[in-house]
Amino acid sequence: MSLGLIISQRIFSGFTLTLHSRSSSSSSSSPHNYYSISGSFLFLRCPRSISFSSLLLRSTMLRRNQGRGAARGQSWIGKPYSDRPSGSSTAVEVGSVRGVEAVTDKFNSLSIPQNDGESSVRPPVQQFVSVGLVNNNLRQGQSGFWNPKSYGTASGTTAVEVEKGPAAQVAGRAQGSAAHTASAEVNNAVLSKLFKGNLSDNFTVDNSTYSHAQIRATFYPKFENEKSDHEIRVRMIEMVSKGLATMEVSLKHSGSLFMYAGDVGGAYAKNSFGNIYTAVGVFVLGKTFREEWGAQAAKKQAEFNDFLERNRMCISMELVTAVLGDHGQRPREDYVVVTAVTELGIGRPKFYSTAEIIAFCRKWRLPTNHVWLFSTRKSVTSFFAAYDVLCEEGTATPVCRALDEVADISVPGSVDHIKVQGEILEGLVARIVSHESSKHMEQVLRDFPLPPVDEDAKDLGPSLREICAANRSDEKQQIRALLQSVGTSFCPNYLDWFGNEGSDPHSRNADRSVLTKFLQAHPVDFSTAKLQEMIHLMREKRYPAAFKLYHNYQKINSVSSENLHFKMVIHVHSDSAFRRYQKEMRNKPGLWPLYRGFFVDLNLFKAEKEKAAEITETVNVVKNVDDDNGTFTKDSLADEDANLMIKLKFLTYKLRTFLIRNGLSILFKEGPSAYKAYYLRQMKIWNTSPAKQMELSKMLDEWTVYIRRKYGHKLLSSSVYLSEAEPFLEQYAKRSPQNQALIGSAGNLVRAEYFLAIIEEGRDEEGDLEQGRDAGPLTVVKDTVAKDEGLIVFFPGIPGCAKSALCKEILNAPRALEDDRPVNSLMGDLIKGRYWQKVADERRRKPYSIMLADKNAPNEEVWRQIEDMCRSTKASAVPVVPDSEGAETNPFSLDALAVFIYRVLQRVNHPGNLDKSSPNVGYVLLMFYHLYEGKSRKEFEAELIERFGSLVKMPLLKSDRSALPYSVKSVLEEGMNLYKLHTSRHGRLESTKGTYAKEWTNWEKQLREVLSNNAEYLDSVQVPFEFAVKQVLEQLKAVAKGEYIAPVTEMRKLGTIVYAAVSLPVAEIHEFLHKLAEKDPNIEAFFKEKNLKGNLTEAHMTLAHKRSHGVTAVASYGPFLHEKVPLDITALLFSKKLAALEAHPGSVNGEKITSKNQWPHVTLWSDEGVAAKDANTLPQLHLEGKATRIDIDPPITITGVLQFC
Repeated sequence: MSLGLIISQRIFSGFTLTLHSRSSSSSSSSPHNYYSISGSFLFLRCPRSISFSSLLLRSTMLRRNQGRGAARGQSWIGKPYSDRPSGSSTAVEVGSVRGVEAVTDKFNSLSIPQNDGESSVRPPVQQFVSVGLVNNNLRQGQSGFWNPKSYGTASGTTAVEVEKGPAAQVAGRAQGSAAHTASAEVNNAVLSKLFKGNLSDNFTVDNSTYSHAQIRATFYPKFENEKSDHEIRVRMIEMVSKGLATMEVSLKHSGSLFMYAGDVGGAYAKNSFGNIYTAVGVFVLGKTFREEWGAQAAKKQAEFNDFLERNRMCISMELVTAVLGDHGQRPREDYVVVTAVTELGIGRPKFYSTAEIIAFCRKWRLPTNHVWLFSTRKSVTSFFAAYDVLCEEGTATPVCRALDEVADISVPGSVDHIKVQGEILEGLVARIVSHESSKHMEQVLRDFPLPPVDEDAKDLGPSLREICAANRSDEKQQIRALLQSVGTSFCPNYLDWFGNEGSDPHSRNADRSVLTKFLQAHPVDFSTAKLQEMIHLMREKRYPAAFKLYHNYQKINSVSSENLHFKMVIHVHSDSAFRRYQKEMRNKPGLWPLYRGFFVDLNLFKAEKEKAAEITETVNVVKNVDDDNGTFTKDSLADEDANLMIKLKFLTYKLRTFLIRNGLSILFKEGPSAYKAYYLRQMKIWNTSPAKQMELSKMLDEWTVYIRRKYGHKLLSSSVYLSEAEPFLEQYAKRSPQNQALIGSAGNLVRAEYFLAIIEEGRDEEGDLEQGRDAGPLTVVKDTVAKDEGLIVFFPGIPGCAKSALCKEILNAPRALEDDRPVNSLMGDLIKGRYWQKVADERRRKPYSIMLADKNAPNEEVWRQIEDMCRSTKASAVPVVPDSEGAETNPFSLDALAVFIYRVLQRVNHPGNLDKSSPNVGYVLLMFYHLYEGKSRKEFEAELIERFGSLVKMPLLKSDRSALPYSVKSVLEEGMNLYKLHTSRHGRLESTKGTYAKEWTNWEKQLREVLSNNAEYLDSVQVPFEFAVKQVLEQLKAVAKGEYIAPVTEMRKLGTIVYAAVSLPVAEIHEFLHKLAEKDPNIEAFFKEKNLKGNLTEAHMTLAHKRSHGVTAVASYGPFLHEKVPLDITALLFSKKLAALEAHPGSVNGEKITSKNQWPHVTLWSDEGVAAKDANTLPQLHLEGKATRIDIDPPITITGVLQFC
C-alpha cells in the first residue's frame, strides 16, 4: 500500500473504503482533492472534463408537514451545455466518470443503520492522559489504518442509552448508580482543587510536559479579498469563461452561526458556548430530527451524535429564529440550514464540497440551502447583471426566479426561504469552486434523491417560542427547559451549560497562565504544533483577538494533578486581524488558516521519558500526512483564486438592519440631524442610486418623526425593533407602488416580545466583528466649498505633528489663502472646558470665517461633532493630516510616531505641558497613536473624505529616506507591548500609577536615550517645515476657492440598472441626419424647427427594459456588456410629436444580438409632454397615415457600445 495513503484516526464497522489512484488533475469543489467519509479517506481522480448529458436540475419540493413541505419529488429539465468548455479526450472522460462515481461510493458507504430496534455502539472516547501514547505503526492486515492506543481512560464498550435522565453531574454516558456516586465524589474533590486554582497553578512545565490540541468546531476560514468587488467579478468571469472554475451562489439566510459537534463534542455559537444561543440551536436541530424521522427520531439523534464523535466531525448551520433578536425580518418558523460539514480528525480541518454536503444532509435528513452553479461565461455574466438589476428592490421570489432562469444548475433547498423566513432576503454569497463541481452535483443528485416524507402524525411537543414564553424568570431557566424538551437521546447531559452540580462553567474560567503553559509544552502531534505556531504569531503581532480558556467538564473524570483539560475559544475581535493574518500566510505558506468560530480542546499532561520517542514519531508521521493532504493542494485552485468570494446584499434588507436598526442609538442619543448624516453616509458608501436615496431619505425622515413621537428619549431596543418598524413600513408601503418596491415586503409581523430569549445584560455572545468598510479603487470627482459659508480646518493627528506651528503660519499670512474671509484660531491647550463647544460658539459669532481648530481630533466622536457643527452653523470642514504610509492597522507608521515623539521632546515651556520636562511623553503619544488603531491608512483617508468631502495632506517624511534604525523600532515596539499590558489591566490610568509604573519609568528613560542617539537620522528624514507649510497652503487655497479636487471612494455601480441598450455616438447621428436632410426638403424642414442639434445630446437603442421585459431579459445581455454592436439604420419615421430611426442590431463575436422590443429603434425627438417610449407607436401611426416613413436603402451602419443604464 502506498505511503501516500491518508492515515485515519478512527476505524468503524459498516463502512466500505474504495480507493482510486491519485491524479494531478483538478479537485472537486471541495477545497481538498480527495473525498473523505467516516474518518477514512478516499482519493478521487478528477480530470478536467467529464462527459455527461447536460441537465438543469429543478427539484420541486412542497412544504413538509411542519412548514417545509408535504411531499418530495424532483423533475429533471434538460439544459444544453453547448456553450460550456468541452473536453478533449475520451480516455479522460472515462477516468472522470469513475472519479465522479467515487462521490457516490463515498456516501453509499455511509451506512446509517435501519430501524432494527437496537442503538448503535460508540467505542470509548479517547483522552490524552499521562499513561499512554499514540502508536503510529500500521497494524498488519489493516493497511492504511491507524488505531490509536488508549490513553488510560478506556473501559469497556458503552452502548448508547436513548432514554435516560441527563447526567448533569458527570461526563459521558449514563452510568450505574454506584459508579455515579463514586464518580461524583471524585469529581467534587477534583473540582474543589481545580477551582481553588491548586491544580492549574501547581502544574509546572518541564521537559516531560506535553500538550495536545484538538479542534472541536470551526467554520470556514475568513479570507479578506484585497481586490475591489469589480476586480473580483472580472476575475470570476475570466476563470469561468476559460473553463478553470465554476461559480457557486447560495442564499444568505438571516440568522446566527451555530456549530454542532455532537453531545460530547459540544454546541457552539460564533464565539461562545454554554449559553442561550447554543441551547436554542440544540433545540431547533433536535426538533428537526423529530420532524424528519418521526418515531425513529430518538434513535437517529443518538446515532448522529455517535457518528460525529467517532469521525471527529462538526456541522455548521445558519440558525434562524425569532427568539434571539431581530435581523431583517422575523422568520415565520424557527429553523436551521446546514452551511458546512467539516472533518476535524488529523491535520487541518477538511471542509466538504457543496455536493458532499447535500449527500450528507440527505442521508441524515438535514436542511439544505438553495444553490446555483454557473459554469459558462453567459450564465455568470447574466448572474451579475441580474443582481445589479435587483439589488435595490430584490426580494426572495424574484431573485430566486431570476437565478433559476440564468443558472446552469439550480438545486432548491429543502427549506423554502419564502415559506420559513419570508420575502426579505439578506443577500447572496458567490464563490469560486472547482470546474468539476457541476458534474459532481449532477451525480450526487442522481444518486441521493430526496428522502421520503414521513406521513405519520408527529408529536413534536411544545415549540421553541412556547417554551421561551413559558419560562421567563431568567436565562438559566430557559436553557434548562429547552434542553429538557430536546430529550436525553440528543442531549444526555448539560455540562457545557451548567457545569458540575449546577455550577456555571463560565464563572470557572481557567487561569491565563494555562495558555502560556500550553505554548511552552511539547506538542503531542503535528496539529498541536501548528496551533501553537498560530497562537504564537497572533500574540507576537498583537492581533485584536482573545484566547478564552475554560475548564472542560466533559473530561472531568480524567482530570488529575498531571493531566488537565480545557476548552479554548479563539475570539477574533476585528476583521483587521484576518487581513493581517492572511498576509502572514502568504509569507509563510505552512501556516494554518485563521478560522471563524474557532473552538479547541486542550490537554496538558506529563509523560514518562520512554514515551517521548513515540510522541516524536507521531508528530513526524502526522506532519507528512498534513503536508500532503491539506485543506488546499498543489492541484487545487491557486490560493488567491480559491478564496475568491463576494457577498451581495439587497437594499430591502439593508434599509431595515443598517439604516433603521443600527441607526437607533444615533437617533435617540445624538438626535435627528446626526441620524440623517448617518444614513446619508451609508447610502453614499453603498453608492445607492440617486432616485433610491431620495425615496429612502423621505421614508427615514418620516420614521424619525414617528418613532421619536412615540418613544421620546427612551431608546427602542434593537432586539425588537421590528415590532415598531414593521407596522410603520407596512403602512408606508401601502401608499404607492413606488413605496411598495422600496420596502420590498411588509405586513407579516411575528410578535416576539413574549417569547424572546433572555440574555444576560451586557453579554455579547455573538461577538460580531467590527466590519471595515469596503474601500474600492480611487477615482477623481470634484467637491467644492461654497464661498457664502464658513470653513473649519481641523487636525486628525498626534501631538508633534506641527499643527500649532502651521496655524501660526496661516495666521501670520492670511492672504496666502487668497480668501477675503477672516481667519481665526483656537488653540486647544489654552482653552478651558469643552473645546469643541467653544469652537461652535465662535462659529455662530462669526459664521463666514475660516476657523483653525488647533487641537488633535483623533476619533469618530469628534468627527461627528464637527459634522453637526457644519450643519448647524452652515460651514464646511477640511481635515489636515500628516502624510504617512501608515501601518497595517494604523494610519500612522512607526517612522511618523518616532518623529512626533522626537519633536515633542524638543519642546520647552509648551502651553499644554507636554514637552521634554514631562515624565510620560512616550506614554501620552502611544495613547494618541492607539486612538487610531484598527484603521489602515486607506480606510482612514477614505472615511475622512466620505465625511467631509476633502482631505489636505501635510508632508512629513522624505520619500528617499533610509529605513528606521533598529534601536528606534525596537524601543517603540517595546513601548507598545507595555501599553497593551497597562491598558488591559488599568484602562486609561496614568502610566505613573499602577502595576507597571516602574517599567514605564525605565522605558521612558530608554526612549529618550535611543531617540537622542538617533537625532541626526530623525532630523534628516523630515521634509523642511517651510516646504510642508507651502504645500498645505496650496491645498487649503484650492479648497477655500472651491477648486479642490478630492479623491473619493468609487464603489461599483449598483442598483441603477433599468434597461440594456446600445449607446450610440451622437455626432455620427447628427452627421447622418444632416446628409439625409440635404437630399429631402421635408426632412430638412421637419428637423429645422425642432432644433435637433441642441436637443439631441445622447442616443441609444433599448434592447430590454426591466419593467417591460423582466429582470432576466435585461441580464441576458451581460455577456456582451461593453462590447461594440453594429446597428443597421433602415428607416426614419416621424410624426407631429415623435421622430425615431428604425435600427437592427448585428452580431458580437458571431452571436446575433436581438432586441426585446417589438420595433427596435433609436428615439430622436419627442414633443413636450410626450414620453420617449411612445416612439414605439410610430409604425402603427404610419399604417394609420399619421406618420411619415422614409426608407434608407442601402442601410447605413452606426456602431455603438452595449451598456446597462
